[in-house]
Amino acid sequence: MKKHVSKIIFAAFILVYVICCFVQAPVTDAVGTMWSLLPPIVAIGLALITKEVYSSLFVGIITGGIVCAISAGSGFPGVFNTIVKDGLVANLADESNMGILVFLVVLGIIVVLMNKAGGSRAYGDWAAKHIKTRAGASLSTFVLGVLIFVDDYFNCLTVGSVMRPVTDKHKVSRAKLAYLIDATAAPVCIIAPISSWAAAVSGTVKGVNGIQLFIRTIPYNLYALLTLAMVIFIAASDLDYGPMKTHEDNAKKGDLFTTKSTVYPEDAKPEHTKGKVIDLVLPVLVLIVMCVLGMLYTGGLFEGESFIDAFANCDACYGLALGSIGALLIIIVYFLIRRVLTFGQCMDAVPAGFKQMVPAILILTFAWTLKTITAQLEAGAFVSDLVQSATAVKILLPAILFVVALGLSFATGTSWGTFGILIPIVTEVFRGELDSVTSSGSIPATVIICISACLAGAVCGDHCSPISDTTIMASTGAQCDHVNHVSTQLPYAMTVAGVCVAGYILAGFVENVFVVLGCSMAAMLVTLFVIKKLKTPKSAAAEDETPAHE
Repeated sequence: MKKHVSKIIFAAFILVYVICCFVQAPVTDAVGTMWSLLPPIVAIGLALITKEVYSSLFVGIITGGIVCAISAGSGFPGVFNTIVKDGLVANLADESNMGILVFLVVLGIIVVLMNKAGGSRAYGDWAAKHIKTRAGASLSTFVLGVLIFVDDYFNCLTVGSVMRPVTDKHKVSRAKLAYLIDATAAPVCIIAPISSWAAAVSGTVKGVNGIQLFIRTIPYNLYALLTLAMVIFIAASDLDYGPMKTHEDNAKKGDLFTTKSTVYPEDAKPEHTKGKVIDLVLPVLVLIVMCVLGMLYTGGLFEGESFIDAFANCDACYGLALGSIGALLIIIVYFLIRRVLTFGQCMDAVPAGFKQMVPAILILTFAWTLKTITAQLEAGAFVSDLVQSATAVKILLPAILFVVALGLSFATGTSWGTFGILIPIVTEVFRGELDSVTSSGSIPATVIICISACLAGAVCGDHCSPISDTTIMASTGAQCDHVNHVSTQLPYAMTVAGVCVAGYILAGFVENVFVVLGCSMAAMLVTLFVIKKLKTPKSAAAEDETPAHE
């Protein structure tokens, strides 16, 4: 009955939203109106209710195709043209997207190689001796996620591959692992000066030093900093609430998945018993070094550019694909020299690795197509008009920008696209202040706070969205059902978002980083202590030995 109620509520919401769309504009004028957000709303809502991501994304794509065709007056054939030619085919032909898919497949092959060689098993045995508790396994995942700060895609897949054996041994649910991975991917990259994200942000504001601007936004990026604080608190205190508690309670009784809807095959069984920890550590280090070199190469490091400029100008997707292929060749040669795998066994890992990544490839392809259709309907222009109409209340502008960025990023599944839309609006609002920037390059605190709010909201929405690349990668890295990851992570992300809204309201009145960050951090900890206090009396229910299912 509960599921039927949620479906009825969702259907009623969609009906009301469509009526509002008609009130604003006819569907023939859908571009740049409320209609532009209908496809992602349908896809996200269906995914959260049905817990089936493939059909939900496809229904959202069809909805977008129909709206685009009616708006363009292209008729029935226009629906297929939008979905297939402009959507699926165009995205699979895109160089950046193909770079991500190549990296994904190559990483899948490397993971299979490490498993076949016994490296993952050996690392799991070693970790079991040195990591004694569930808290230790969670904190180790957090630390590794922070250390791999170069790129969020790379972070998600590498941390997941390395830590899965450890968290499995300590009965940490796959949903919890996916959250730990996701919470140390984009939130870490958005406060790391040397990362693909820093390069993206630094290029959005013209006329100022991009890297200096990015560094100054770090203390005001409340969502990233509070998320990291929350991860440490949750890992150390074993606090869980919402759907995550069900998953964690079941994991403690041996059920790591809860819903039994695992879409990933079992890891390859070790084919040799002489695998050592080095057979996992060395391939991972090789992969890290080669991927960093690949990104620096695309940024022109070997053509005379400085290290910082090379990172700022790099093509992350091409660099990751280039670096991962180079790493794969080195790793194969290493395993052959070690004689833990034969050449035939190495070649068998190629289709096996590809097979492991098929679910992620399907979800990514559908998500990219949905984003393309949303972009054709100019959802960004619609949201930017809303933001510009709210700039009259400048004291509340940081909080407004955070909420708008969160909503846009959640609906479109892209944080880069979100701050790419909103930051230029902020710079126009404060054009007078920016034009009067002194020769020392001092940017007004108000501008820094508003840009930080855009970045924080974009990361928050990206963190929550089922159609976000990073969220999909986190599910893939943890080998967790995608909808399980989204539904269990959402309450945690919204808890942080609520504190951030209060923090940015304070920032509109008090432009002091110590006051804003200090009060926000204190509010976050108080919130978590209150949640823990409220949840503690119910902990006895976990004593039942029968796993519960959603």
